[in-house]
Amino acid sequence: MPRPGLPRGRASPVGRGALILALALTLLLAVFSLFVGVGAVTPERLWTGGEERQALRILLVSRLPRTLALLLAGASLAVAGLLMQTLVRNRFVEPSTAGTTESASLGFLTATLLVPSWPVMAKMGIAALFAFAGTALFLRILRAVPLRDAMLVPLVGLMLGGVIGAVTTFLAYRFGLLPSLLAWTTGDFSGVLRGRYELLWLGLGAAILAMLLADRFTLAGMGRDVATSLGLSHESVLAMGLALVSTIAAVTLVSVGAIPFLGLVVPNVVSLLVGDNMRLTVPWVAVLGALFVLACDLLGRLLRYPYEIPVGTMVGVLGSALFLALILKGRDRHA
Repeated sequence: MPRPGLPRGRASPVGRGALILALALTLLLAVFSLFVGVGAVTPERLWTGGEERQALRILLVSRLPRTLALLLAGASLAVAGLLMQTLVRNRFVEPSTAGTTESASLGFLTATLLVPSWPVMAKMGIAALFAFAGTALFLRILRAVPLRDAMLVPLVGLMLGGVIGAVTTFLAYRFGLLPSLLAWTTGDFSGVLRGRYELLWLGLGAAILAMLLADRFTLAGMGRDVATSLGLSHESVLAMGLALVSTIAAVTLVSVGAIPFLGLVVPNVVSLLVGDNMRLTVPWVAVLGALFVLACDLLGRLLRYPYEIPVGTMVGVLGSALFLALILKGRDRHA
């Protein structure tokens, strides 16, 4: 059963060669990203001695970790959006439109208030549990509310996220943590250094696991009756999918902040180009997600050089414009 929303993608008008080309472009931008910044880092400076070794230290401590963080966050968040759209059977759903990101923020704030001495990994685990609970609540509300329009699904998620976000903001205001909350909810890679981004590898691991279990998630997305008739435990697969999405959302939030619209736009673009077979689309979604975030970050660094525009802002502006164009294009096709 096709998911409601944008028109369904075709079988596969693009092949493996196009994917390799997209991957090559991503790697090219990644190399370019290593040499963009206020600190002078050039190939010549990297191989000279003496004081010029400062360029090598900047590369290893700041530029390389930042570029890896961009690639990891972009790929994993895009896959999380695809996974949510498959399980919910709605193209307008992603962590930022289902209350997942807001729940992770509430969990991280709760951990900061109650157990401030705990390590970041433990706080991330609490944020993931809150994200899981918030997403499960979103699905429970969807079952109780009659949905006659596909747009009602993200509307319910946005309302739920608004309520959770209001509670989080109140607690942050009450305990003087509003600046910290703003940092968590704004995707920004300017502070990424070696030793402060490694949690994002967990998000990549969750994305790889989603690819390995793509067939199970596709069957679960067809509904409980279909999945059960094929011998699949619908509830178990759904819980596993939500756990992966929650882990990715929490890891990204704790490491670099929230990045809106990424999991919404990239899977829809891939669906129009490649189709709806999740096993085939996951590599595309991961590569284009990394490419999109990397390109937005480079634009944010170059538009007001030497100052930066946070990547969350760039992705929000460009992603919302692109998604609006997709909606209008889909409406024209149906007209």
